[in-house]
Order: sequence, then structure tokens, then C-alpha cells
Amino acid sequence: MKKIKRALISVSNKSKLNLILPTLKRFNIEIVCSGGSYKKIRSMNYSCIEVSDYTEYSEMLNGRVKTLHPKIHAGILNVRNNKKHIRELKKRNIPNIDLVIVDIYPFEEQLKKNVNFKKLIEHIDIGGPTLIRAAAKNFNDVTVVSNINDYPNLVDELKKNKGSTSINFRKYMSAKAFNLTAYYDSVIANWLNMESNIKFPDKKTIYGNLKEKLRYGENPHQESSLYEMSNGSNLKQLNGKTLSYNNYNDIYSALAIINTFGTNEGTVIVKHANPCGASIEKNNLKSFQDSLFCDPVSAFGGVAAINSVITKKLALELKKKFFEVIISKGFDKEAIKILRKKKNLRLIDFSKFNFVNKLHYLFLENSFLIQDSNKILLKNNLRIVTKKKPSRDQINSLKFAFNVSKFVKSNAIVLVNSKSTIGIGSGQPSRLDSCKIASKKALEFLPGKIKNSVAASDAFFPFPDGIEELAKSGVKAIIQPGGSINDKKIIEAANDAGLIMAFSGIRHFKH
Repeated sequence: MKKIKRALISVSNKSKLNLILPTLKRFNIEIVCSGGSYKKIRSMNYSCIEVSDYTEYSEMLNGRVKTLHPKIHAGILNVRNNKKHIRELKKRNIPNIDLVIVDIYPFEEQLKKNVNFKKLIEHIDIGGPTLIRAAAKNFNDVTVVSNINDYPNLVDELKKNKGSTSINFRKYMSAKAFNLTAYYDSVIANWLNMESNIKFPDKKTIYGNLKEKLRYGENPHQESSLYEMSNGSNLKQLNGKTLSYNNYNDIYSALAIINTFGTNEGTVIVKHANPCGASIEKNNLKSFQDSLFCDPVSAFGGVAAINSVITKKLALELKKKFFEVIISKGFDKEAIKILRKKKNLRLIDFSKFNFVNKLHYLFLENSFLIQDSNKILLKNNLRIVTKKKPSRDQINSLKFAFNVSKFVKSNAIVLVNSKSTIGIGSGQPSRLDSCKIASKKALEFLPGKIKNSVAASDAFFPFPDGIEELAKSGVKAIIQPGGSINDKKIIEAANDAGLIMAFSGIRHFKH
């Protein structure tokens, strides 16, 4: 146990000081505080000493230097049972500081407001993190509180221990403090990296705020939590059970696809992070139905993402099927009333979702990979390599199919008729197997639509067998990146089968 005799308070957020001041007074704890905190505490009729009076050194440089003083930091950092430290402090008449209550300038809030560069620099806190780190380092003797939400915990600790704190409490608060300063520095470092166009710095830090602890991870024996970066996701849950790890994985996969569709058009159904049906029909009821009909078996228990506001008519159709999650740009009053009758159905409004991520991370034990997010959309860069040429409608269908293939686990084959998928083959080590799966699904669920359909492949065809399989099923046009050593044979096979083939020059591997 360590008795608290003196506390240093320097906080930007002064809204909850009333939670701790009565307890500090009760245990006769002397308070030293910086200018703003001093004025606030005095206005609340509590006694305290201003830092400038305590150090006998005025604040300077427009407030840049306030608490950066040996009397402050020696009082925090000295080891209480170190005889040399005791002698040095006694010689200089420096008393101990046993409790540090400090927060950090809200740099992140200013960053969100798009404050100009020079003003943002002034919101980088130096004194606060330095005090927090000093107290956190010396947790054996000093208690640090760096989060306003921990004020009740401090009060409970002091009351329980009659004005003292335990080593376990101090160590726990130290860990929280170092997490805070590391997070804070990471936000600033990443901001400066972006400002300087440094995509892959020598030292890379990733930061996040704990949003919620999940029931478990991919499986019940795995613990899991959700963290958000500073911008947050702005997903609003309106109904249903709490979201699981797998729900979030599917939701974000669906959002990535939806983000490539036109405004207020399209539907995608996702299962195990793969689309099992997608449509860009403008009518959201038809769009949903076409997405569902692509693979109604796989859609069971998946995530349905509607890129528009759900109306009563669509809600009645959605209610007939079992989905874990339905996400949309909103729900009208009748729709929400209908869907809420399924109490466990998770309803998510993504109308204010932030599509901001520019980098993609993959963690590999004690290493991680970083790459650009795959933002490329195919527009007009098609090279037609066969004798037969596509119609305008076929070109549009080919572009849509190729866009969807970007979000399907490799090897990916996507069959499309008009504006909707009719068969998807995903995640196979063999491209031929993906061709067979996509064709089999189309023949099973939408046999009338496979004739005159188009196909997209996320990467080149290494052999003609995949082309032959698709032609046999009824596909009339194929889009692929090209670039195989066997391209000439592939084009010959397409011409022999009477197919149209377009080369995109873009590969869309998704592992």
C-alpha cells in the first residue's frame, strides 16, 4: 500500500472533477494543478496550489511549458526507498507527488474537424504524455489516472484502503496509461505519415479504441473483441442480438461490395465473407430477389445488404427468409415494425458509414503485411481479343461480373445475366473447379438464365479447360485479366467455341 499525500491534477476535460475532489479532501490530499484546472477547482471551493506557485516558475511559450519542471518530475519519478534519491530531494526541498491525474489534449477531435496544419500542431500535447509516462513508469510508488472514466475506480480504491492504493491497482492504471500514450503518439505519427505521403514508414503503429468485447471469435473457444480506429464505423444497430466476430466479418465484406455500386442501387448477400448473390438492379425488391435466387441455399443464415432504404414491400420479402443480419441505408417505419418481429434479427443502418480505409492489413503470427486496399474499378479499359465482339449490354454485364469477382475468394469465377449474378465459384485451388461450381449453381437455381450469360475470372486462365467448361454451360462472353503464357491457346479456344473474350489487364486475387 502507498499513502497518497499529494496529487497533481492537469486535465483538459474538467467535467467530472466533482467525482474525485470530495474524496481527495476527505483524506487530506494536497492538490497541485495547472492553470485551467486550478481555476476550475478553486471555483468549486476546493483548495489547491497552482503549478507556477509550486515550482516558482511561470508558464511560458504560450502554455507550451507548464509542468515540464524538475520539481514536478523529480517528485513523481523518485524511488521512495532509494537513499540517494531521498538525499537529492531533501537537498533541493522537493516533495513527493503520489498521484497524477492528467489527460491529454484532444488531438483526435481536432483532426476530425479538419483543423489546419499549424493549429493541429498546437494540439499535440507534450506535458500531458510526459507526466503520464513518468507516473506510469514509477507505478511502484505513484498512482496515475489518465482516463476520466477511471475516476470512480480511484475513489473506490482510496475509500477501500483509507487513502492508499494497492500495487495491483497502480500497475493496472500504469498499463492503461502507457496504452493511452502509445495510442496518442500513433494517431499523430499516422497523421504525419499521411501528410508527408509516407505509406510504409520504417516503424508502423496501428491504433484502435475498444468498441466491444464479443461473445467469442470465429469459434466458441476463441476470445474476441472489436476495435475501431479514430474515425469509427458509424454503424447503427436497430434490433437483434449483439453482433458476433463472424457477423462483423460478413458485414464489412458486404459493405466493401456495396461501396462499388451506384447510388441507392443494388443488393448483395454474403456468407462466410463471400458474396453468394449480387445485383445492381435499381428496383430494390427485384435486386434482392435476383441476389437471393443466385444461390438461395447458401444465402440461408447470411448477411443481406441493401444499398437503399428498405420499404414495407421489401421487408415482407426479407422476413420470409432467415438472415443473421440485414444492413441497409435505413428502414421506413413500416419496414422496421415488420422486421423487428424477429427479435434476434440484427438490423443495421449503414447510411452514415465511413468508407475511409486506404490500407489493408494481414496479420501473420509476429509479422503483418500491408498493402493498398483494392479500389480499382473497371471502366473502359477492355481489350476484345476474339473475332466476336460484345454488345453494349454484354460489356456492362462483363464489367459488373468482373467487379464482383474482386470480392470473391480466389480462384473466383462469377456468372452474370444482365445486372445480376447467377452463379459464383469461389475459393478453389483449381480455376477449373471454380468454373464447374459456378456453372453447377447456375444450372441448379437459374437454368433459364445461363444461356447467353457472361463470366468473369479474377485471374488469367492457365489452360483452355476452364473456357471449354463455361462454353459448354452456355456462357457467351468472358472477361479475364490476360497475361498467361498460354493466352494464344486460350483465345483460340474461345474463338473455336464462338465466345467473346475481353482482357481487362487487371488481376483481382483475394486470398
